[in-house]
Amino acid sequence: MDLLAIHWHVDPVLIHIGSFGIRWYSLLFVAGFVIGWYLFRWFFRREGISEKLLDPLLYTLLIATIVGARLGHCIFYQPSYYFGSWEGFLEIFMPWKGGLASHGGTIALFLGMWWFSAHYGKKNDFDYLWIIDHLAIAVAFTGALIRLGNLFNSEIYGPVTDAPWGVIFELRGETEPRHPTQMYESITYLVLGCVLLWLYKFKLEKLNRGFLIGLFLVVCFGVRFMIEYVKEARIFFNLGFTTINIGQLLSIPFILLGIGLIIYSFVKKQPAAAVHPEPAPKKAETHYAKPIR
Repeated sequence: MDLLAIHWHVDPVLIHIGSFGIRWYSLLFVAGFVIGWYLFRWFFRREGISEKLLDPLLYTLLIATIVGARLGHCIFYQPSYYFGSWEGFLEIFMPWKGGLASHGGTIALFLGMWWFSAHYGKKNDFDYLWIIDHLAIAVAFTGALIRLGNLFNSEIYGPVTDAPWGVIFELRGETEPRHPTQMYESITYLVLGCVLLWLYKFKLEKLNRGFLIGLFLVVCFGVRFMIEYVKEARIFFNLGFTTINIGQLLSIPFILLGIGLIIYSFVKKQPAAAVHPEPAPKKAETHYAKPIR
């Protein structure tokens, strides 16, 4: 027994009600969306966007995240299982029986926000870049909570380590300390969210549209790329000069996209805040004399 390691044997179910249970992961997942709702209410109020859009925005985010993250896991990580038999295929529609992939969720969020901005943006004075800029802040905090939920599930951890913060995940039958990679990501997302929020609160008038989402993608997936070196990956790709896993391969396009968005933001110099057109001046009323009858 390693007395210096952290022994983790927390029950992933917070409340047991007969055969039904409320899991820490579910609560943290929902808490992330609640925080995002309040953040967007603040964004909308500050920048003069109708709060009536909050509910359709929340529904779009929920659907895109769950569907995208589930499909991402099935397509990127276990395609042979989920598309190799009817039993596996039916489990695609049972996210509680499998995993969720952040890369798939990110792609779906981009698509969902494209639909949302196309449907509501023009008549409410915002565009696609505006909505995903603000979304980056909310997603950072939500991601931190979801990774904390992975810790309560004793999942997504790394190989054996002799680091003093190594964790023995006893519920998984582990007997040696391992890298708590879910906490590495959670802390990264929390710090990133705080930085993005600070920039929005105090530097909004100096920010260019596209910078916040660009910074989010570079930091989030750049750190994710590095953390993958201490994760237990299942699928590897040999590039000749090095070997990377599927998580790293999927992170590269997002890092490049983030760099491109940062460059774009400085080239275009479009204000990050919503810009509302000045109301058209009212036409002067013309009064005509009534004819004498």
